[in-house]
Amino acid sequence: MTDISYMKELVAKLNKASEVYYQGKDELMDNFEYDHLYDELLELEKKSGIVLAQSPTNHVGYEVLSALPKETHKSPMLSLDKTKDIEQLVSWLGDKEGLLSWKMDGLTIVLTYNNGKLIKAVTRGNGQVGEVITNNAKVFKNIPSTILFKGNLVLRGEAVISYSEFEKINNLLDEEERYKNPRNLCSGSVRQLNNEITAKRNVEFFAFALVEAENVDFDNSQENKMKFLQEQGFDTVEYKRVNSETLAETVKWFSDNITSNDYPSDGLVLIYDDIAYGDLLGHTSKFPRNSIAFKWADETAKTKLISIEWSASRTGLINPIAIFEPVELEGTTVSRASVHNLSILEHLQLGISDTIKVYKANMIIPQIAENLTKSSNIDIPKKCPVCGMETSIHNDNGVKVLVCENKNCLAKKIKSIAHFVSRDAMNIDGLSEATIEKLVSKGILHELAGLFNLDKYKDEITKMEGFGEKSFNKLVKAAENARKTTVARFVYSLGIPNTGLSNAKAICRHLDNNFDKVRQVSKEELIEIDGIGEVIAQSFANFFADDNNNKVIDNLLKVIEFDKEENSTYIEDMAGINFVITGKTNIFTNRNAVKAIIESRGGKVTGSVTSKTNFLINNDITSNSSKNKKAKEIGIPIITEEEFIKQFNIEI
Repeated sequence: MTDISYMKELVAKLNKASEVYYQGKDELMDNFEYDHLYDELLELEKKSGIVLAQSPTNHVGYEVLSALPKETHKSPMLSLDKTKDIEQLVSWLGDKEGLLSWKMDGLTIVLTYNNGKLIKAVTRGNGQVGEVITNNAKVFKNIPSTILFKGNLVLRGEAVISYSEFEKINNLLDEEERYKNPRNLCSGSVRQLNNEITAKRNVEFFAFALVEAENVDFDNSQENKMKFLQEQGFDTVEYKRVNSETLAETVKWFSDNITSNDYPSDGLVLIYDDIAYGDLLGHTSKFPRNSIAFKWADETAKTKLISIEWSASRTGLINPIAIFEPVELEGTTVSRASVHNLSILEHLQLGISDTIKVYKANMIIPQIAENLTKSSNIDIPKKCPVCGMETSIHNDNGVKVLVCENKNCLAKKIKSIAHFVSRDAMNIDGLSEATIEKLVSKGILHELAGLFNLDKYKDEITKMEGFGEKSFNKLVKAAENARKTTVARFVYSLGIPNTGLSNAKAICRHLDNNFDKVRQVSKEELIEIDGIGEVIAQSFANFFADDNNNKVIDNLLKVIEFDKEENSTYIEDMAGINFVITGKTNIFTNRNAVKAIIESRGGKVTGSVTSKTNFLINNDITSNSSKNKKAKEIGIPIITEEEFIKQFNIEI
């Protein structure tokens, strides 16, 4: 292959990988390989003197494709030249002093303030044109909407989402909505058309450059600019002042602290503190000469690929995970790495017993850097590892993924299992959605009844990330305690459409807490129960008419036991009475405790005050809350906890 042909191939690969990375949620290759191919292309361009028009060395950022308003930057936002060699970094700094800071891995944003107010926020985009995201920036977690400085102020910074927030948010998303890394989640969050979504994502902003501040003298110091920004209320990137003698030691300090840093970083940035000197150096067509990026020289280790584990997820995606002989990387032992999708699996040409190089992306996340033997002998499973039904290969935005087509696959029912074990249902503590997903994907959990037999899988569970023997014993004990439950909690745990806890309790009370009666009740009889309408009755009857549901229930009945409850033990003195509860509780633990008492005695709790409300429980009767106002308008009595206890003879 000629250099030109290979350059065209590299340009196409890199541009496609960049498109998927910036516009989507998936990856075609990791950063290690992208950087390797990019550097290879750069060398070929230098050697041949030819740069193709679409080469990624010609541009930065992403192609602006969204529906957000666009704006051309006053001056192009250039990328940074980079090095992985500390000696080269020291040589670059020379006899000057500089500021060394994290190179944060998020989305670069330009903010403009005038008369102390934030008036505009624009993304970096492709370096020439960005997207206007002013409304979104206003709901970032830590951006000041008003500052002391009243002149025109322009600054740049990085919008980021921390690793801890990334985990929380991803665990709330369905599999197809999940993001591969905090940077992609941040990009998707910042570029929303609806800033309510942005507000919920806890995006943070760290300033790294002051571009313009009218009539302010910074005494020719970049550090003074940073201090000025801090005085205005901005969080700035963490930085340290360095010279040629302290630079290597300071790089090591950042290196030692990256694993405890909650914010994603893909290297460091070094800038001359001397503003005039940096400006005098000017810039190339792509890089400014007053600053340079230092990329971690990733520690790699050779190892042997043992197997590929296929992990099924709640949307049917079946993801490959590489299992290899344990190696030491960045101070820890690693033995597995996500391969993400079939495209990456095929690109790496993975095969069992292949010799591979592994590393930790940004010194944290294990990844495969290279496959040295490329045997391509991995068989793509034709059966789902969870349900055993057929799989198929889909093409999702140019990325090949393996999918289980069975709509009843347990892996697709993570949320329903999470509901089953929740506090108001079977109450099995220690089973988050993330843990449930791990149990299912590893083939430990095949059915709901299996939740009560986890003690058989001690070896597998104690080896799971975040699980030791103590956590395992706690989980098994919680499952054992949950074996004995009430009929109402069990019915609610089944996740019957339109049937909440209060409705489940009402139905079970009406049927003497006899589960045989519950599963045989007719729609017509259900409608006779106070508060049960036709929609609820139909959903309830349909659920118990389904053969698959009954198989699940029959297996559960073999491992659980119902409390012996007599209908006569219930006092129905609140039947037909509707309550709304608001404000803080002083006597009860929380509002749910009040709700539980009301529902146990036949009452109903709703979320809003209407003409059907009988009582609003609020300890602050004089407050101007919307519920208090509404209750007063339509003549609904407002009572305190004490009055509620006295009026209904509640025993505390």
